[in-house]
Amino acid sequence: MAQTIALVDDDRNILTSVSMALEAEGFEVRTYTDGSEALRGLTQRPPDLAVLDIKMPRMDGMELLQRLRQTTQLPVIFLTSKDDEVDELMGLRMGADDYIKKPFSQRLLIERIRALLRRESLARDKEAGTAEPGQVLTRGSMVLDGARHACTWRGQPIDLTVTEFLLVKALAQRPGHVKSRDQLMDAAYGEHVYVDDRTIDSHIKRLRKKFKAIDPEFSQIETLYGVGYRYKEQ
Repeated sequence: MAQTIALVDDDRNILTSVSMALEAEGFEVRTYTDGSEALRGLTQRPPDLAVLDIKMPRMDGMELLQRLRQTTQLPVIFLTSKDDEVDELMGLRMGADDYIKKPFSQRLLIERIRALLRRESLARDKEAGTAEPGQVLTRGSMVLDGARHACTWRGQPIDLTVTEFLLVKALAQRPGHVKSRDQLMDAAYGEHVYVDDRTIDSHIKRLRKKFKAIDPEFSQIETLYGVGYRYKEQ
């Protein structure tokens, strides 16, 4: 069954050209020209992944993502203009998994989509419904269930995106060991997808915020300036 990609952009030329490229790769594509229309469509018929433009009329990509994140951890890639660095960082902090700057290569976008879908399929076992042996990682008060893509802290569930789950898993697998940003990029994005350091930093900030919403004293993810991050042993 073909995986479904939702494209949300007010530029019809982009919708047409990217739709054709994705359909040629075997994806089913749904297109929306504004955020309000997309919110209805994505809520009623959730796709496997959404590609959102940041600047749109009626409801921009930021607000659309914020509303989506109230009910779903749907994988999201942002399309941003060349100079929208602030928007990129805000989008990642709000829960986007990746971003690509316009103008962009359609091949690059397809590679990013495939990489994110692969990561989600590895992070979730939708058919099993129960964890398989070795899929559960426990570190003190934190439990990561890879088969269910579930994370709890002190028994309280924490909703993580695919990228966030893979990052915290990479850190927690070896408590006390420092992971460089390059190592975290490989763990979360794969070796063939490049993202810059700020992307990892933004994901880490959002991770900390989610844990601190449950436990204001949370301090397990430590920053070693100029080196990387580590998960503190309990």
